[in-house]
Amino acid sequence: MPPGSLPWNEPGDALELRRSCSIRSAEGGPIAVAESSKLVIVGVGDDGLSGLTEPARAVILGSDLILGAPAALKAVEEAEGRKWELSSDMTEAVEQVREALRADRPVMVSTGDPLFYGIARFLFDRLGEDRFEIIPHVSSMQLAFARVKESWDDAYLADLGARPLEAIVARIRHAEKVGLFSSDRCPPARLARALLDRGIDDFRAFVCEHLGSPDERVTRASLSELAELEFDPLHVLILVRSPDLASKADRFASRLRFGNPDDLFSQNQPRRALVTTAEVRALALAQLNIRADSIVWDVGAGSGSVAVEAAQLAPQGRVFAIEPRADDLALIPVNAERFGVSNVVPVSGRAPEALADLPDPDAVFVGGTGRHVGTILRAAFSRLKPGGRMAVNVASVEALVDAHRLLKDLTRDLLFWDVHLSRGVEQLDRLRFQAINPSYLLAAGKSAE
Repeated sequence: MPPGSLPWNEPGDALELRRSCSIRSAEGGPIAVAESSKLVIVGVGDDGLSGLTEPARAVILGSDLILGAPAALKAVEEAEGRKWELSSDMTEAVEQVREALRADRPVMVSTGDPLFYGIARFLFDRLGEDRFEIIPHVSSMQLAFARVKESWDDAYLADLGARPLEAIVARIRHAEKVGLFSSDRCPPARLARALLDRGIDDFRAFVCEHLGSPDERVTRASLSELAELEFDPLHVLILVRSPDLASKADRFASRLRFGNPDDLFSQNQPRRALVTTAEVRALALAQLNIRADSIVWDVGAGSGSVAVEAAQLAPQGRVFAIEPRADDLALIPVNAERFGVSNVVPVSGRAPEALADLPDPDAVFVGGTGRHVGTILRAAFSRLKPGGRMAVNVASVEALVDAHRLLKDLTRDLLFWDVHLSRGVEQLDRLRFQAINPSYLLAAGKSAE
């Protein structure tokens, strides 16, 4: 039997799949599967029954009830089984599936591969996967990459209707190839404008409409052209980073996720020496263990270098940059825009009072604590979520002693560093090292209990 083929020889045998399929455990014993009717979810394309394998076609033609969205039902309209349009309300859809399972030979038709951004996993989670069998069709994403002659094993794939636009843009920034299902809420033109607004302009775009049908169409465009175009809702959007646009390449592409050079950030000249240096930022952010959806506080944010790099690490989260000085606070959105992040929230005020209305954080960075180090650290640590992390950067031995004493009373998970570093500088044919201002870093973890 060829790899991937289903266990029957004649079309009439296809319907036995729902009752004869068995699964064996790792120990060799069978896993019990109910003998009642199963719902076979069959993937279809725009070419309908003619584009299916013979076994898949036999399942649909032999069914007494065919459930599916309007587009999928239209693709199999010549089948004689009773058609039942699936509700767009997922709660109602689950109840429809429960009812369909009472039929003798129920089938659901779904476009493409039901397990690739399809409905199958949703139904598995709510009704149990033993109630279903899957016969996939070639997904529209797979067809789209084939049409533009690009591999897709290394592509970033997403559904614009299921994830926030900002999170997807953040992932596209670092991708070479992208495959996207668009939505009414976010058509290709809106995505193109969002990318261009953030300086991302070095992608070729391919919009693949009605894949597999007689009126299939593939449109190639630059992002600036894509921003002015409209397309049929039935499409897949492919983005491929283009070498011939290297001169216009994303101005953020060469920047690091964290530990960027200090001079990339706008700073107030009188206080340039007070910025958290790149090396300390890198060490502190590594200790904070920031996730993609983390809530982060940067207390004493200055011009926002830590906040901006934390935002790059948490594209689906939010970073609150708390700063009392109006001139520094004004630079935070400037630096956020420079790095193309939109999830930094400047907060005017002095800690701990300014922390009162903020959501509890997963990670906290504290810098420039001054005379109020004890009050600020105690307040921030009390709000830190269980399992969260805190990093504290201070410049004086006195502040280090105070911070160490306080954090030692709050947690056993405590690390500290005396950060003395020199940066290499090349002068003609010689290499020398230039010392940067020393500082102290502490990292503390809060018990998950």
